[in-house]
Amino acid sequence: MVIGMVKRVELLAPAGNYEAFVGAVNAGADAVYLGGAKFGARAYADNFSQEEICRALRYAHIFGKKVYLTVNTLVKEREFSSLYEYLGPLYEAGLDGVIIQDLGVWQYIRETFPGMALHASTQMTITGSRGAQFLKEIGAARIVPARELSLSEIRSVKKSSGLELECFIHGAMCYGYSGQCLFSSILGGRSGNRGRCAQPCRLPYRIFDQEGNLRCDAGHVLSLKDMCTISFLPRLIEAGIDSFKIEGRMKRPEYAAGVTAVYRKYIDAYYEKGAQAYRVEQSDMDRLQRLYIRDEVQTGYYERQNGREMITLKKPGYLGQDAALLSEIAQNYLGGERKCCAALRAVFRIGEPACLQLEGEGISLTLKGRTVERARKQPMLPEDFLKHLRKTGNSFVKITEEQADVEEGAFMPVSLLNELRRTAAAAYEDRLIERNGLLPYRKSVKDTLQKRPEPLFPVQKKPQLHVAVQNLEQLRAALRYPCERIYLDSDWYLEESDQISQCFEGRNIPAIFLALPYIVREKDFAYFQELLTCSAEKIKADGFLVRNLESLSIMRSLAPSYVLVADAGVYCFNAETARFLRRYCAENYLPYELNGKECRQLVLEDCAESAGMAGTERFGMSAVVYGTIPMMLSANCVWKTAGSCQGQKNPCKRQEKYELSDRYHVRFPVQCRCRHCYNIIYNSVPFSLHQKKKELTEMPLFAKRLDFVWETEKQVEKILDYYFDKTDVFPAAEYTAGHYMRGVE
Repeated sequence: MVIGMVKRVELLAPAGNYEAFVGAVNAGADAVYLGGAKFGARAYADNFSQEEICRALRYAHIFGKKVYLTVNTLVKEREFSSLYEYLGPLYEAGLDGVIIQDLGVWQYIRETFPGMALHASTQMTITGSRGAQFLKEIGAARIVPARELSLSEIRSVKKSSGLELECFIHGAMCYGYSGQCLFSSILGGRSGNRGRCAQPCRLPYRIFDQEGNLRCDAGHVLSLKDMCTISFLPRLIEAGIDSFKIEGRMKRPEYAAGVTAVYRKYIDAYYEKGAQAYRVEQSDMDRLQRLYIRDEVQTGYYERQNGREMITLKKPGYLGQDAALLSEIAQNYLGGERKCCAALRAVFRIGEPACLQLEGEGISLTLKGRTVERARKQPMLPEDFLKHLRKTGNSFVKITEEQADVEEGAFMPVSLLNELRRTAAAAYEDRLIERNGLLPYRKSVKDTLQKRPEPLFPVQKKPQLHVAVQNLEQLRAALRYPCERIYLDSDWYLEESDQISQCFEGRNIPAIFLALPYIVREKDFAYFQELLTCSAEKIKADGFLVRNLESLSIMRSLAPSYVLVADAGVYCFNAETARFLRRYCAENYLPYELNGKECRQLVLEDCAESAGMAGTERFGMSAVVYGTIPMMLSANCVWKTAGSCQGQKNPCKRQEKYELSDRYHVRFPVQCRCRHCYNIIYNSVPFSLHQKKKELTEMPLFAKRLDFVWETEKQVEKILDYYFDKTDVFPAAEYTAGHYMRGVE
């Protein structure tokens, strides 16, 4: 079967520098994604200067290709003002789309640069159709969903949202959900959310059970094999994916060009011959594996939930590269920019405007220049005119034929000839771009970022104290203190609602909020309905702590009367994000990666913003001041890698404390959230800001929260004694202040 006239899937290639960009285009990419000097999630790539991006746009558009810019990091308040200066020239040069993680950046670009296509980065962790629908409501043209989604989930997202979907098909894979990993940040200060991940997941770890028994000593248990989906591209195309994305902006130009060329061959083969005749030659599989890839490959999560077979275990490093293959690729695709051929015809008649015609590539362009003069001394011959007109210089035009009709005695200054040539070449390029349905340029726009006055320190009540608990012991301890709000883990809330109800009997019940799962997928929609039923029939909840956009979207539609609070993982790095979140959530938590000064500035900005919101109760910014930081959320399961998955038999194992041990024998607790099938890898020691107790009390926060995960009833009491001023001694001997002192780059 031959595929008819249908919209073809886009092949999207990476480029870490201009050479890689040219190679990818020459190898058959339909689009290229790249990063500039700022705001990109590959801070250590060569990256592009502003001038290089503008040239790349011109080159791509002439040949009918697109360019997407990565602005996929979280942006601090002090950096926000440079967004306009950075993006303005690229917008005017016709930039096709921006890949974004930060919700404040999203809002700003949408308001400032009309017509710019907004693409949700995989760093936004979109795991289902409701999150996708939310992004559609706020202007998304495309989403890059979490790499952990299956083909059936992708079909569901596509059908329900109608958005373009961009999915990874080849290259390295993170162990954790992209955007929900603080592993590198907490351990070494290099944040993946800021493009500086040190990849601690590629290091060796051992797995211990809760009794301390070694269960897996296989080595690199957090290191995923590289993805290679060439063998089942037809299924991906037929699932409704719009753009096939190759990972690899940190890799050399030969990789980008070589991998692009192979996938180009097989995408074209599918559209020519259909799925029934689709076959991948072993020589091409070998070719892909010789191009900067790990020793084993897998097909990602498209066909599985997780599994040991996805892990590299013993060999997380890359194979050696084939020098002969790299040389061949360089010769075929890295020889430099292509040119558009044109035939030139020029007419120079004294007293009339010079006339220049360029014809080729299906385009005919005629341009008038300055008036031709009569020579005062030495007249110019036809070759004298052509010598200057054929020098197309830095343009993408190549003159293949030339003719000059010159009246005897005609003369024109060289500067005017050069001006005519440059104008004609640019106009010819513009016509090529417009023929491809793309923009040669846009009109400039004004910066919409409001210049805020220096915020005044507001008069503020003492922050409320909130507590989050995960079991009955912790709840009983918390209820002995005058906490204004208690967060109940929602899984536990459903499992033990009767016992929880008994704890509340005869007590003054504080506000009850349910802490929703860190990750939810398509299959979890009924879970939210079950929560609301339980709230209506057993324990009344006042609100919900949302930890992802999927949950936010679901709760807005199912329970609009409840108070919603955005947790620290719904990242708020700047005042624009706070302004955005305030449309949907009464309160949000400061992220773990800002330092104290940055937190204070952001809280003050938010206070100034919300001060003018008459008639509404201001909740505002809150902060976690104690808890064990969840450093990584993963669809893969360390317990399954150890060969001991019991998730189907025992879907509740929240309190079983498995551990990862690194090469320094540091232990990292792991929770297997089997009901939703994901892992939480926690830091080895609690996060605590007790030394900053006075400073945080004076900061105009709405609330401070204490998160209890592993703590016993007695430990919870001792910590609450400290925060309710019953003791001056903080009970934890080991703790970390996280990034509060220094923050991340």
